[in-house]
Amino acid sequence: MATLELSIQDEEVAAPVGRKRKLGLLFWIASAWLAIILSLAILAPVLPLQNPVDMDMLERRAAFSWEHWLGTDGLGRDELARLIFGARVSLAVGLIAPMIGLAVGGALGLLAGYFRGRFETLVVGSMDVLLAFPPLIFALAVVAYLGQSVPNLTMVLGVLGIPAFMRVARAATLTLARREFVIAAEALGASHARIILRELLPNVVLPLLAFFLLGVAVTIVVEGALSFLGLGVPPPMASWGSMIGEGRDSLDVAPRLAFLPAAGLFLTVLAFNLVGDTLRALTDPRQGAL
Repeated sequence: MATLELSIQDEEVAAPVGRKRKLGLLFWIASAWLAIILSLAILAPVLPLQNPVDMDMLERRAAFSWEHWLGTDGLGRDELARLIFGARVSLAVGLIAPMIGLAVGGALGLLAGYFRGRFETLVVGSMDVLLAFPPLIFALAVVAYLGQSVPNLTMVLGVLGIPAFMRVARAATLTLARREFVIAAEALGASHARIILRELLPNVVLPLLAFFLLGVAVTIVVEGALSFLGLGVPPPMASWGSMIGEGRDSLDVAPRLAFLPAAGLFLTVLAFNLVGDTLRALTDPRQGAL
């Protein structure tokens, strides 16, 4: 009888945990949206689209038509082509910049959490110094000095993301450094490199990848803000932020020029946040995912 009661209790405890680990409908909808946007951005050069920089002043702010499915902007450029090519730029910056933060910040956080001591103090102190600069002001100053280009913008945003990834990697490493499998590896005489690469890295990379998706969402927003202010990608190259900035002059006659890229930006950032939050919950060590 006692055994039966214990098995029932175990099933009741396991059921909520199982439900927590279900991905849910919102996760799949967000993933489908990201798959569509990424596919369009990658295939943009081979899709049957008009040139996004070709202007026709006689077709300024033209309405929807078979020739221009989403109309034209204030300079007569095809809005659909600019939306898709703008997604290409926004996603390129949004994905590559966090990769810089992930690689540099993740490595520093992993080493700082494992070796501790003076090295940890140096790393944490340098990240605090970097965080002392207001991020938006820092990005504006560097882009204004180096010039407007996609590589410069990507580099600046990547550097700004290093402290956040360092803290995530360091916190995960501190949690794992005294776990049984690490202590066992040390007792067997494993080298520091082997422990870091074989024991810690596979477990630390999971929360880092989940945080990476959240970082992509933040980077897309920051890129959009800089482009909106005129310090993002150089014209006539399109990004969602620059398109919103260009469309604000036409809000009274053609509000769609600002609302369409704003909707694309909002939905994409929301999708990255939903997917990132779900994966972060699945890799939470408190739920036994590590």
